[in-house]
Amino acid sequence: MLTLPEKLIFAVAVIVSLTLTWRAAQRIIAILRRGSGKIDWAAARQRIGSTLVKVITFQPVFRARFGPSLLHGMVAWGFLYYLLVNFGDVLQAYIPDFIFLGEGWLGDVYRLGADLLSAAILIGMVALLLRRFILRSPALTTREDVLLHPKARFGIRRDSAIVGSFILLHVGGRFFGETFRLAAAGKDSWQPFASAVSGLWSGWSHQALAIAEHAAFWFALGLILAFLPYFLYSKHIHLFFAPLNFWLKPARRSIGELSRLNFDDETIEAFGATRLEDLGWEQLMDAYACIMCYRCQEACPAYNTGKLLSPAALEINKRYFLNFEGARIARGEASSQTLIEFAIPKEAVWACTACGACVDICPVGNEPMRDILDIRRALVLNENTFPQQLQAAFRGMERNANPWNISAAERMKWAEGLKVPTIEQNPEPELLWWVGCAPATDARAQKTARAFAAILNAAGVNYAVLGKNEQCTGDSARRAGNEFIFNELASANVALLNEVAPKRIVTTCPHCLHALKNEYPAFGGSYTVIHHTQLISELLAAGKLKLNPSAEATSITYHDPCYLSRHNQVLAEPRQDLQALGVNLVELPRREAKSFCCGAGGAQMWKEEEHGKERVSANRFHEAADTGASVLAVSCPFCMIMLTDAKKDANSDIEVKDIAELIAERQITGSNS
Repeated sequence: MLTLPEKLIFAVAVIVSLTLTWRAAQRIIAILRRGSGKIDWAAARQRIGSTLVKVITFQPVFRARFGPSLLHGMVAWGFLYYLLVNFGDVLQAYIPDFIFLGEGWLGDVYRLGADLLSAAILIGMVALLLRRFILRSPALTTREDVLLHPKARFGIRRDSAIVGSFILLHVGGRFFGETFRLAAAGKDSWQPFASAVSGLWSGWSHQALAIAEHAAFWFALGLILAFLPYFLYSKHIHLFFAPLNFWLKPARRSIGELSRLNFDDETIEAFGATRLEDLGWEQLMDAYACIMCYRCQEACPAYNTGKLLSPAALEINKRYFLNFEGARIARGEASSQTLIEFAIPKEAVWACTACGACVDICPVGNEPMRDILDIRRALVLNENTFPQQLQAAFRGMERNANPWNISAAERMKWAEGLKVPTIEQNPEPELLWWVGCAPATDARAQKTARAFAAILNAAGVNYAVLGKNEQCTGDSARRAGNEFIFNELASANVALLNEVAPKRIVTTCPHCLHALKNEYPAFGGSYTVIHHTQLISELLAAGKLKLNPSAEATSITYHDPCYLSRHNQVLAEPRQDLQALGVNLVELPRREAKSFCCGAGGAQMWKEEEHGKERVSANRFHEAADTGASVLAVSCPFCMIMLTDAKKDANSDIEVKDIAELIAERQITGSNS
């Protein structure tokens, strides 16, 4: 189709465009290399299949906002297909009488796909632009009080307008070019949309149609060549980096698993992340993968209750900072501002509950929670800066190995009057029960421990507890950024557990579960760990527990703890336990992996909540109370404490009880407790 001069001009344009694009790509590569860590290529090879599935099906995107997700899918699927379409168009333009993929069934299917997806792209893009610029969806912005790069509020809209216009014009130009061709060559049943539109040009001469086809080619392909260098600076580079995120991210046992710090390495001068380049390479890549959809913000309990924290703003700020300071970082220089100065204010850092909702919901695999926890590490370990209320918890963990600061001698007081064997009394149990600090020391949580002990005894389980030798797992210290305390507690606990060599461990606290199961392998401790709701489900299924049917038509709603549901995917067993009671289970609107935090995580249990319009626990409790249920069931001592306090503030009649308490109240199997 192209003349020889046109071919030469196009080839030169391609070289210029790719050269400029490669220069921008080199800068990004240099930036990512500034980040710590290395790619685990063995793990990456195992993820090729799952990555392709995610890219092809768009599955992570469809987890929320089905309507907008479908529109994005229409554009994204079409965009991917257009890589093939544009390649075919160039070949057909350069090779006389060449038909890409031939005139057989393969070529027919190809043309049908191009036609249908062209229409899908145009419809989807128009709808998305209307949503952003006409309807102005509040889901696509953040509050004015949230820290956002000064260029971002306008820049995101400008970027969306530029990219949206490019897609419309490129796809529209190519589509109309095909209509001009069909007007001259005759309609094609495999291109229904283009054939229908081609009728508009029925009165044009062959020469006019040929000129129009040439113009459309240059318009459509020229736009690509002009856009490519800009593409790497736009937010839409996520189309490239999102698949890389799914493919190359370090393998983790849980979304909350953190890397171990090496305090023995004297060459390390600072820990955590103070500046952007202190983050891991994958955390830097998150900035380029971010789609700026604000789904993480929408799920964030801190943002939803009026705090200054927006995980979306954090990633956006990183990206805009890189756009303007990327060359400096790529050269190996220090960035001009700290993360606290440009990315996230200190108040927002300490508002995070480490619930993992932002990580779980992200359609491109970003992990803003990890950035926040690394910033906390830097503040605590390098600057000794943290909310003063945390000092008491830190002191308790340092002196008495628990944040309540209760002496080891009092560790078993909760079990007075019960037959609870220690590891000294039963050195080879089938099950080691890790009681946890809260069930052992907090008055309300002790009721859960006593109820679970009654269940174990009634079911004849061969178990033991560590008693006075049990220490805090250190989870609160780790979430608060005090890795030194966590390191000390984890190392001591692993040494003890390796000596005991438990066959299985059961915990009454999801935070203990998470630490023992997901964090301790880095310290040399690999254990089979289950939650008490899972064990109860096992005992019920095995017929070792018999329950009285409910005498009343009791309705129960269940709150999924973050560290049980999102972090460890324990979803079915708590519900099985409740259903065994014969009650009416009323599900909360936000449940399972999309559960809303109680407000205790991220060491919030030990400090005052940051200023906002309401407490996180109050928000969650009101949701539970609105179900009309008479009982709010929980399976975490921290959730129990937070939601019980919220109940007092709300002056509500709904009872807050652990699942173990509810089961113990109904069990009729002969109890030895």
